Amino acid sequence: MIALGRLQRSLFSFCAAVAVVAAATEAQAIPLLNGFGGPNGYGTSDHCVQPNDDGGYGRPIDLRPAFPGGLGFFGRTYQSFYLNTNGNITFNDDLSQYTPDAFPVADQPMIAPWWADVDTRGGGQPTNNSICFHVEPNRVVVTWHNVGYYSSHNDRLNDFQMVLSTSGSCTTGGDFDVEFRYNRCEWITGDASGGMGGFGGTPAQVGFDAGNRRNFVALPESRMPTIINVCRSTNVPGGTPGLYRFQIRGGGVAGGCTGAGLPCTVAGQMGACGMGVTICSGMGTTCQQVNMPRPRRCNGFDNDCDGALDDSNDLCPTNQVCDRGQCVDRCQPELGCLTGRTCSDRGTCVETSCLTMTCPVSQRCSDGRCVGLCDGVNCPWAQSCRAGRCVNPCAGIVCDGADVCDSDPSSPTVGQCIGGCQCHPCGPGHTCQPDGYCTEDACTGVTCPTGRHCERGMCVDSCATGPDTILCPAGETCRLGECVGGAAARPDAGTAATDGGRADAGMRADGSTGGFSYRPADRGCTCRAGVTDADPRWSLGALALGAAMVIRRRRRHARG
Repeated sequence: MIALGRLQRSLFSFCAAVAVVAAATEAQAIPLLNGFGGPNGYGTSDHCVQPNDDGGYGRPIDLRPAFPGGLGFFGRTYQSFYLNTNGNITFNDDLSQYTPDAFPVADQPMIAPWWADVDTRGGGQPTNNSICFHVEPNRVVVTWHNVGYYSSHNDRLNDFQMVLSTSGSCTTGGDFDVEFRYNRCEWITGDASGGMGGFGGTPAQVGFDAGNRRNFVALPESRMPTIINVCRSTNVPGGTPGLYRFQIRGGGVAGGCTGAGLPCTVAGQMGACGMGVTICSGMGTTCQQVNMPRPRRCNGFDNDCDGALDDSNDLCPTNQVCDRGQCVDRCQPELGCLTGRTCSDRGTCVETSCLTMTCPVSQRCSDGRCVGLCDGVNCPWAQSCRAGRCVNPCAGIVCDGADVCDSDPSSPTVGQCIGGCQCHPCGPGHTCQPDGYCTEDACTGVTCPTGRHCERGMCVDSCATGPDTILCPAGETCRLGECVGGAAARPDAGTAATDGGRADAGMRADGSTGGFSYRPADRGCTCRAGVTDADPRWSLGALALGAAMVIRRRRRHARG
């Protein structure tokens, strides 16, 4: 009866694994990189492993053509690595072990995109059962192309790749990035690891091991049937299924994930409470809520998280009214508004064609129709439109280390922390300043007053614009580089805005820095932002998840 019970449990595990594999193989996973020469594009013939079981390339592979200073990995610098058939590379010696011991293991620093019992003796090269590598400046690519499992099975194939590359961010010597790419996932176990038909037994392990019995990082599903799902998932926010990226910083795996510190939406929450930041969780990221319900305020946001913007008139002082997140003077019907605008019952000057219009929370009325809050809004120099107003995109953003807040409104990373110019050289005609920002050579030493900035060696009005552009949202004018509630008449189309041209609470040119390019007052990267009442959506934070440290002896397996 005991034996029968074990058999039943084994069959149950077998069937569960079959279901997982059947589901996983339907995924459209990420393609592998190729174009590196050889019969299949993954490497020249002298850079490919001969068909084998539990072998490898047979000699160390020199890393220095790609990384002249070597790779820093858990406290040591390595100049070469060993390519092993069973889905991993090691740094101390080659490794023939086919059943993956749970990390940590001893004496084998390892990077393992798929440590399991690969067997390439089934033939079919180069279309199947090819293991090749390619080394070039700043990159090493190792590919296990359509490989089978022990013993010489080709009915299920796995297609995966490991990419080591120089980091694109500001790093110290020896730091590098790792990418695992999974195109095809059809088996998890070899026959000698307790498997049957490619699953069951001890499944594959994915991750990093220092080889010191202490430090390691492994995917949570390692050595479980669900490890097959790497073809269906990713640890990159918005990434293609099958793509995993990691950063090796200071010799260790930085947080076990990438993509932390980016804005995200908290499921099931409204208003400010739905604004979150991605944090590391295992090898991936989750969205952590950064705002709790707070008292209502006139700032253009749903601070109390009830699903409605906080724009009631009781949020402002006497004789003022809340208008698009800002307290403005209440208009008087007898005094009138600017041409084409009418004093509404709420005491705000609105376009006459919009008096009877009601638009969704995320839109505003313009010319009698509902449009996006920022549609048609042109902001002063170094400001960007958010929620219908022109603001300093770096307000409240604090960056650490060598990162700086991107203040370029035309940049896709505006308002986020990016590497400073110490990491990424400035363009022609610009010089890297100690604070990490690039400055025009002609502006070095030039000091501009408030409301002006330096261009080509001269102080330019931050409210100046082209002949066909009107700055600031409707009803506001630009003064001293900011959009403010406008008493001055809005210029007609085709007339340049001047110092009385536009209005918005936002970035003020401080006039105290030579070679002016805007630098946020707060700095300090892992990108994080202080939560401000002005714009809680841009509050960023990052939490790093350290690698688990466990000491445990593991026995090695020997092929019977």
